Amino acid sequence: MRNPMFVYDERLTDLVFDYCRWRLSLDPVPLDYGGSGSQSLAASLEGLMTAGGVDPAVVMDLFDKTLAAAVVSVDSPKFLAFIPAAPTKAALLFDMVVACSSLHGTSWIEAAGPVAAENQALRVLSDLAGLPEGAGGCFVAGGSAGNLSGLMVGRDTAAYRMGDRAPEHPVVAISEEAHSSVGKALHVLGIEALLVPCEDHRLTGRGLRATLATDPRGDDVIAVVATSGTTNAGIIDDLIGVADVAEERNLWFHVDGAYGAAALFAPSVRHRFDGIERVDSFVVDPHKWLFAPFDCAALIYRDPRLAKAVHSQDASYLEVMHTGAPEEWNPSDYAYHLTRRARGMPLWFSLAVNGTDAYRDAIETVLAVTQQVADLVDATAQLELIRRPELSVVLFRRTGWDRSDYEAWSDRLLADQIGFVMPTTWEGEPVGRLALLHPDTTIELVAEILATTV
Repeated sequence: MRNPMFVYDERLTDLVFDYCRWRLSLDPVPLDYGGSGSQSLAASLEGLMTAGGVDPAVVMDLFDKTLAAAVVSVDSPKFLAFIPAAPTKAALLFDMVVACSSLHGTSWIEAAGPVAAENQALRVLSDLAGLPEGAGGCFVAGGSAGNLSGLMVGRDTAAYRMGDRAPEHPVVAISEEAHSSVGKALHVLGIEALLVPCEDHRLTGRGLRATLATDPRGDDVIAVVATSGTTNAGIIDDLIGVADVAEERNLWFHVDGAYGAAALFAPSVRHRFDGIERVDSFVVDPHKWLFAPFDCAALIYRDPRLAKAVHSQDASYLEVMHTGAPEEWNPSDYAYHLTRRARGMPLWFSLAVNGTDAYRDAIETVLAVTQQVADLVDATAQLELIRRPELSVVLFRRTGWDRSDYEAWSDRLLADQIGFVMPTTWEGEPVGRLALLHPDTTIELVAEILATTV
């Protein structure tokens, strides 16, 4: 007798698909309320895990009315905190195909089709960055995994690049504005960080060169990390200047573009990324501003052979994966992972279905609305624009407010379902922050939010 868990169930299928159809049809997606009611959630889940199972209709009803309602919807146009997400309908639907087909993307011998499709999407991103024909990599779970994997290659290939100059105790230069995941990656890798002071919150080639010349650890630096779109303010580092220093010293040049490098699609700001074509590795997260579902980050290397030499895993049961065939491409060879889902395929499907022009237009729309928001802040008496946005983050100060005022304002906005906005810290003081990403976030919607600061 077959185990019922593996038998097709028409009723169960309809329950799940009906919910998915309803969720996909929401326009716009509501904010909902998040986790403030965690105690009642625990009570709602009490007794759900039983020896014999629970009617799926009961479980779906619990999910719909209780669990899903306790999530602030990151794909709502009103979600302006942290870095939002806005998956396309095509990407969301194909993510269901990936799950229903049990698609994975560990090796060529097991999953040549998905791997080939993912590589096509990676090629689009490599071309936007201006990388050579041989560039490539893989999709990983997020920017943190990408930064760790890219810097691991930088560490382990230092002797190849630097020869006798390779230090016994390597150091990596990072800026004061580097994402927290970079510091975590260095900690995991057992590498010290050399903090380079920023000029107006931007890592520059001049600042990097001066720090390397004056710090006692300067000669031990093997790599440098620049950022193309800081999380807090959307600032793009001096990629050309940093690339010059990296070239002079044979440093591994890694760019963390998890959020901001998506704007490579936008002609209006493409010049701000000049220098990215000289990277050894870079990361961009399609689950942020490239409209893919979680969890999806693209990790791309200029010379993937170096990454393969570092990340390939050797074991008797893995020997069959490495056949040496010319077309062979094992994503497990390009990051610290082994087993992985084909997380790049929803992006691939959406790019193919919608076309790259649609991505360009969506990002340009967000950039244009961001500038309108900055103008609106400038024109509002009680607000002060802190700096002109480079990408899609707007920082502002509300005269007379302290952190408790910003937090109370954020709570009111969410309670009234007007918007989800969180304060941040800028140069030691609390400020307001709006992170735009959804093409359906209009200037009228933001104006409604800002009107509540009176």
